Amino acid sequence: MRFERLVSDYFRNGDAERKVLLNVQYCASQLGLSPNYLSDLVKKETGDTALGFIHSHVIDLAKTEIVATDRTMSEIAYWLGFQYSQHFTRLFKREVGCTPNEYRSQMLS
Repeated sequence: MRFERLVSDYFRNGDAERKVLLNVQYCASQLGLSPNYLSDLVKKETGDTALGFIHSHVIDLAKTEIVATDRTMSEIAYWLGFQYSQHFTRLFKREVGCTPNEYRSQMLS
């Protein structure tokens, strides 16, 4: 629960815009745990890895922003903490099966 709250707060508080993309090392240090131990705990509780959980959260936020705003994909990527919008596009396509622009077109048509 602390991990979930940390991930949610990271984006809600705007930390992503001031830092880089949230990662397991950052979360573990904030929770006073080793990255491996945190990953083991998250895997046991959710069935997903800590990084997978973070990516799922990022993708959920991205989907909402893509459909609910007229921000460009670069703006959304930077808002989520990506240094390069290409990395965001690559992650989104791997997780969703289409690019962010394709997703926007599908959802808005």
